[in-house]
Amino acid sequence: MNATPGPLDGVTVLEVGVFMAGPFATMQLADLGARVIKIENPDGGEQTRSTGPFINGESSPFARLNRNKESVTLDLKSEAGKEAFTRLASTADVLVENLRPGTLKRLGFGYDDVKTDNPGLIYASASGWGQDGPLAKLPGLDIMAQARSGLMSITGYPDMPPAKVGVPICDLTTALYVALAVTAALNERHTSGKGQFIDVSLLESGVSYAVWEAGAYFADGSVGGPNGSAHQNQAPYQAVVSKDGYVTIGANTPRNWESFCRALDLEVLLEDPLYSTSYDRMKNREPLIARIEQRTGELTTDEIVSILNEAGVPCAPILDYGEVFTDEHLSERQFFWDSEHPVMGTVEQIGSPMRFSRTPAVQRAAGPLLGGSNEEVFSSLGYTGEALDRLTGTTAAEGQQ
Repeated sequence: MNATPGPLDGVTVLEVGVFMAGPFATMQLADLGARVIKIENPDGGEQTRSTGPFINGESSPFARLNRNKESVTLDLKSEAGKEAFTRLASTADVLVENLRPGTLKRLGFGYDDVKTDNPGLIYASASGWGQDGPLAKLPGLDIMAQARSGLMSITGYPDMPPAKVGVPICDLTTALYVALAVTAALNERHTSGKGQFIDVSLLESGVSYAVWEAGAYFADGSVGGPNGSAHQNQAPYQAVVSKDGYVTIGANTPRNWESFCRALDLEVLLEDPLYSTSYDRMKNREPLIARIEQRTGELTTDEIVSILNEAGVPCAPILDYGEVFTDEHLSERQFFWDSEHPVMGTVEQIGSPMRFSRTPAVQRAAGPLLGGSNEEVFSSLGYTGEALDRLTGTTAAEGQQ
């Protein structure tokens, strides 16, 4: 683990987050060195804690999604909890929440409420549909956002049931936009001295991916559909069959196309007028792929990757996560790192993709025990002894076991 301060060292973030979007956003900020204090209900904590698999009774996903954070327990419906949260919010730089719109406001902690005592606070809200508009009050989960954003209409194969992206892409993208917006607002605050409210929705985050689709629709009104692994408007750029599975190829430039054909002894395709230009190859993609797969089906995935790598043609095998998490390249770049947890022991973490030359992403600890920082955080606000126990719904000793 490294001890070098991250680029957000000195920034304090409060998280009132559940499941994915809020916690993944604050995980990014914690990786960048911010102090993230996660506010949890004393009765069981955040819902991800109940998600398995479990190691010694602790959630393995939670320990990874909430690394580098502190946990405190507060009942935000109680007067004591409200008072303590007000104190925390008055000293924080950032508040990130992803409850249903209006939830914190009903508790007395909307942006207009907390900025009175802390005008420099950056308050970021992530939600399914945004803080206003016809859909705002409806529940919105990742799969609903994938559906409404159009992502599910282009994912999967033609004439097959709808498919979502394999990871909660709208949740995760929302989280990244929140983290980006927060860092931008922190930078702007250096000039203005003022905080601001940030509204990021799963729906708009999903729609923001539609670069190719918008280019087509706003040009000629065309609406795309699912293409499996194939690209919307380039070919060959997809997975093709091999002797023992599939391999992805990207021969989508004139140079790569020529190198691809020569490397796989497919020079005959270079002479075929059906495939002379990129436009031709895309227009005749179906017969083109069929001819390519006649050749690639004679070779193993490893053979194809070796041949095309030697020729400088983009390609890659399709790995499962057992192969990804033991990948030589990622291991050599030290992408995975070990964190410590008081109950689970050593917890291997996925690293941050953000690599800084002077202020690297921090590597401190696995996700915290429920209420593990109660004493440290609340004693700094003046709570001690029985007052601390009544406030958090648990003793400091219990929280730190």
